[in-house]
Parts: sequence; C-alpha cells; structure tokens
Amino acid sequence: MNPLRHALDPALLAALSTAIGNDTGLPARVDAVSEIGGGSISRALLVESGGNRYFVKVNDVTLTAMFAAEADGLSALAACPALRVPRVVGHGASDRHAFLVLEHLPLQTLRERAHGIAAGHALAALHRIRGSHFGWRRDNFIGSTPQHNAEHRAWPFFFARRRLLPQLELARRDAQHKRLVADGERLAETLAALFVDHRPEPSLLHGDLWHGNAAIDDAGLLALFDPAVYFGDRETDLAMSELFGGFPDSFYAAYREAWPLADGFAQRKMLYNLYHVLNHLNLFGSGYLHQAERMVARLLAEIRG
Repeated sequence: MNPLRHALDPALLAALSTAIGNDTGLPARVDAVSEIGGGSISRALLVESGGNRYFVKVNDVTLTAMFAAEADGLSALAACPALRVPRVVGHGASDRHAFLVLEHLPLQTLRERAHGIAAGHALAALHRIRGSHFGWRRDNFIGSTPQHNAEHRAWPFFFARRRLLPQLELARRDAQHKRLVADGERLAETLAALFVDHRPEPSLLHGDLWHGNAAIDDAGLLALFDPAVYFGDRETDLAMSELFGGFPDSFYAAYREAWPLADGFAQRKMLYNLYHVLNHLNLFGSGYLHQAERMVARLLAEIRG
C-alpha cells in the first residue's frame, strides 16, 4: 500500500493517469506517490506508473495557467541542444488542483569544476538563440507572479515597463512600501541613462536562473527547469545566478570564455536583480524591503552621478 497515493484527491489521481496515458498511448494508473521537498510555490511529487517515474507539480486550480506557461517555457528551452530539459508529459486541472507532469530526470547539484565548465558553455549556447524583439509570445510567471512579456524593440523601455513597474504596482498594496515605490518609479522613468553604452540583442533567457532551477544530468549536461522565459539581455540570467549563489566559479569563467561580457555588468547586475528582489518582497514579505530600498537608492545615485 502506498499511503500518499491513497491520500491524494481521487480526481487528481484520475487526471494524472489520463495525462500519462495520453502520453504513452497505453492505459495508465498511478501506482505510487512520494513527496519531494524543495518547492516554495508548488507541491512536488514523484509519481510511479507502469514502471516509469514522473515528476509532478501540483497547486490550486486557479494556477492552471501558471503550469501551461511553464510547459511552454520548457518547450522553448528544449530547442537548445546543449541543454537537458525535462520533457513535458502533460498539464491541466482536476476539480480542485492544477498539475504539471514532467519526465523524471536523475540529477545532481552543480558543484564540480567540470560541471561548471559544461554549464557555462551550455548557457552561452542558449543565449545565442536570438529573437527579433524583447519579450515573449505570451505572458508567463516569475514564481507565481504574473510576468508581462508584450514585445518591444527597446530594452530599457521593456525592462522598465514590463519588469520593474508591474512589481512596484504590486508593492504599492502595502503602505510601508510607499518610499520604495516612489523611488522605484523615478528609477524606471530614468532607466535609459544606464544604457547609454550598452545595447543588448534579444537572447533567449531562462528568466529565473537561481541554483535551485539548474542541475547536471547523468550525461554531464546542464539541466534547466522552472523557467520564466523571454528574449532579453543575456546578462539578466547571469545576474540572477549570483543573487543567491550556488554556481561554481568555473561556471562564470567558462561562460565568459565562450562569450565575454561588456563593461558595466556590475552596475547592470544590481538593476536586473532588483526585479527578483521586488518579486520576493511581493511573494514572501517585508524581509526584502530594506534590500530593495538600498538597491534603488544606489541605482539612482549612479544615474545622478
């Protein structure tokens, strides 16, 4: 007997069986379920069916669109042959739950020097996939926060209007964020001053590249998952990879060897990570407020300077 399997909602079990059966072309049933830790937004499960293993994410039915967007992003990343991306088996909703079913991959953390080198080269290969505009063909999500991707040719305009201002509008809901919002809006209005000598081309981005969304597969390839894809400045992925640490030095050295960065990255890194700090403020609370305020103040000082 598998206790967790029997504890799951019957409608969800039936929906998972249907999704797996549609993928394999054979009748399917969920044989066993076990919990996987680590997710901060969705519940993660290891599901066994007919001798195969699947990675399943579950959330409230109101977040069905979030999993549809994630499936779209995974399909986009899979276009890069240098990466390993879990194959999308199916996604949808039962009565009360949204779900995403993925291929289960054997993975290990990205720690060894050789793994860092392979990962740095692979990320550069992803970034060489170019778009005609900044943005994406649809809106998606950063965590569980809607991410606006309406396309634009000008990167400073896109980052101000599609990244910073929507997060500041969410932050406005809390009165203690008043100063942050006012200063952040002033930053967004003057953002072009930070890009006088930097005109990036639209690169395909993972979009949420912290160490929890990257690993190494059993063949030594960089595996990426949980994306928030769009075409943008490639530096934004590198910036976020430094925000919470976890990537080896060999990763950055290999990336720069494959594709050197332009002068001024240190300044732009703070701007790009401000987006993620604001998102964490809106998702997880005021513990990120002072960090966001300091980042905005330093960026405004750079512009005035």
